[in-house]
Amino acid sequence: MTDQPENTADSLQNKPRGKQFTKGFDPRRNIKGVPKDAVLMRKHMRQIAAELIGKDETEMTRLDALLRQLFTSRNPAHNKLALQVLDPKILTEHTDTTTEKIPSPQLVAVPADLIAPDFFASHRAIHSGQYNEFVEDGGRGSTKSSFISIEIIELLVNHPTWHALATRQVKDTLRDSVYAQFVWAINQLGLSESFRCLTSPMEIEYIPTGQKIYFRGADDAGKIKSIKPAFGYIAILWFEELDSFRGPEVVRNIEQSAIRGGDEAFIFKSFNPPRTSNNWANKYVKMLSDRVYRHSSNYLTVPTDWLGKAFIDRAEFLKEVNLPAYEHEYLGVVNGLGGMAFENVVSRRITDEEIAEFDHIGQGLDWGYYPDPLAWGRSHYDAKNHKLYIFDEYRAQKKSNQAVYDELKEAGRIINSELLIADSSEPKSVADFRAYGANIRGAEKGPDSVAYSMKWLQSLREIVIDPVRCPYHLEEFINYELEQDKDGNYISEFPDKNNHFIDETRYRTNLIWRKRGQ
Repeated sequence: MTDQPENTADSLQNKPRGKQFTKGFDPRRNIKGVPKDAVLMRKHMRQIAAELIGKDETEMTRLDALLRQLFTSRNPAHNKLALQVLDPKILTEHTDTTTEKIPSPQLVAVPADLIAPDFFASHRAIHSGQYNEFVEDGGRGSTKSSFISIEIIELLVNHPTWHALATRQVKDTLRDSVYAQFVWAINQLGLSESFRCLTSPMEIEYIPTGQKIYFRGADDAGKIKSIKPAFGYIAILWFEELDSFRGPEVVRNIEQSAIRGGDEAFIFKSFNPPRTSNNWANKYVKMLSDRVYRHSSNYLTVPTDWLGKAFIDRAEFLKEVNLPAYEHEYLGVVNGLGGMAFENVVSRRITDEEIAEFDHIGQGLDWGYYPDPLAWGRSHYDAKNHKLYIFDEYRAQKKSNQAVYDELKEAGRIINSELLIADSSEPKSVADFRAYGANIRGAEKGPDSVAYSMKWLQSLREIVIDPVRCPYHLEEFINYELEQDKDGNYISEFPDKNNHFIDETRYRTNLIWRKRGQ
């Protein structure tokens, strides 16, 4: 190793300018090997970069502020420059480098063939810089959720300090909806090796940078406030099934809790418009600001091979048997008034001659004792005409399972050839009836089973109820209304009260509506 040259800078100050500095050793350099002016400039630049600006939570160094500007820029070259400046440890601190090779950060552009043509304008709006909120509403099969999940992945990957939060009203519905949707989008974009998808805790991580997609339910708002990304901030927020949230105030609170610490935000809101015009979400989309982009869609604008023949056939069948239900469910048309849940109830006598012709009869049972009653019912489903006929019922309070069974059996109502489906939340009661001799099983449930079964009942062409034979059924069905928030706005939530015979009907039809599309 050669000795360091002596500091000759002072002796060379008054000498005439010669040729420019060359790479390697040069006697005109000082002991550090760089011109003195450069040394002073670097020192000055370090001092400036280390200066603190801002106050309290927004306090940061000027260097941090510069990097933040580069990261949040829409110019990919700026994003790349910021990554090059960062210490590599920052890029790898969230990954285990001993067990896997870390993929390199990359820029992503959504291929046109992953977006239904009707969403091209929405894609341009997202990248226009004119909007910070995007409302996508429409009917079943419109691919709005698929579109949003792909756009969020693109935004996340192209902005290395951004994180995302996906939320629904009920946290137990997240895994089978938005989480599964993101996994699909990642695979479609060919990025499966760059993402780590976890279910416990439920989160998705972009491995090259450690960015995350968080999942939270509005039914546990405290966990939304507690989200603290290790770096950057939550810039992307998705409200899936917007109408199911308990009013606009809940949505605003989530926005205020999640979107903090950054200059840019992308808020997505997607939902199938509720039937009633008085629902808060239907009112909300009528009063949007200039910074909100709204797009409505339906399955008719989607390539048929994306949906499949079975989907198209189900839609056309509903169009034939129940046009208002078809327009609401598949086209996203708001065609109801007030909060009445069942506008398809028909009250009329069902004759013995009709009952004698019924060939698809089943029974349902909602357990109860006191003050909630036990509710039993018997009905026939006409699949061809998409109608349900309710023609028998039984109500009891303060009676044991044995007493109830004996009364039904003696009256000839328990018929072994007819399947009895009961509330599965009481397995002992189900076992009791089975031991007594009933052909019984518990209803199959899931996170979305209540909402799905209620919407299936709403989609029927008619729910025919005999007012003499089944007065309790008729009273519940015609008086049942959607839930309201504190301001009196209807929300897409079905209240669990005064609905014992409605629940009985849901259980009786459990094996029908669980076959999606029936």
